[in-house]
Amino acid sequence: MSKRGRNGSAVAAFIGTTPNIGTTAAAFATAYRVAERCEGTVGYLCLHLKSAKLHRYLGIEEPEATLDRLQPELRSAALTPGMLTGASCALRHQPNLRILFGSLNREQAEFFTVEEIEQLLLAAEQAFSLVVLDVGAYWDNAATVCAMRSATSRILVTTPALSHFQEDGRRWIGQVSPMFHVPREQYECVVVQPHRGKNAYGMRHICQELGIAPLGRFQLTESLFASLDGGSYDRWLATDSIGKKAMLGTAGTLVERYALEQRTASVQRQPWYRGLLTHRRGMNSYEGRS
Repeated sequence: MSKRGRNGSAVAAFIGTTPNIGTTAAAFATAYRVAERCEGTVGYLCLHLKSAKLHRYLGIEEPEATLDRLQPELRSAALTPGMLTGASCALRHQPNLRILFGSLNREQAEFFTVEEIEQLLLAAEQAFSLVVLDVGAYWDNAATVCAMRSATSRILVTTPALSHFQEDGRRWIGQVSPMFHVPREQYECVVVQPHRGKNAYGMRHICQELGIAPLGRFQLTESLFASLDGGSYDRWLATDSIGKKAMLGTAGTLVERYALEQRTASVQRQPWYRGLLTHRRGMNSYEGRS
């Protein structure tokens, strides 16, 4: 897998096998984790054209700037990296995470063109050190297709439910994605773990079924659901004992993959960094015995 794409871009796109399984929550947690430890600016683009919900998860009832409100600039090919940065929202306690909320105008969903989405992605690649894209589960729109084709890291989110990783995964990632020249082998898997009950299928079985590599897990909890309903998801990620660990491993992998500049004082305190050192020591020991 290439570390960088066109113009040296670093783009991680999250797509779910199935709607409403936690893809947005996992994608945003990853962007938040990267932003809290890196010097550069992380751009989070919600490319949901009909069912954008992140603004509610963050307690913002009426976002000032959303994807659909950029349509005039996209249609006239006038969007610049500076304009995109200005149109994005910065969290007060995490200013180097910039958010472009998804479309709130469902009637306009069918009118986004490939050229418009590609222009948006190019501006984002020029504006941010890392771009995190959150798209819907269906491939019937320009946003999903362009995002997955342009991404340099393609992250598939699913659950241990057989109908999700087997049936939906086989249909969308196994059959539809290759039609747009994105074979399933180019994906990595994040499994959303239910907060109740035991899982009949583990990460290894799920990844074998999908034919892709494992990347990480995202644990659902009652406190997570409460934060989403209460519009305090960012505070949950920053203060909750479980929330502070959410998507640490996946974020650490992306930081390493793209060699993102890190905040020196905080790097060695991060659990993912200590885990990475342990992993490397284990690999070195193994190589020494070979």
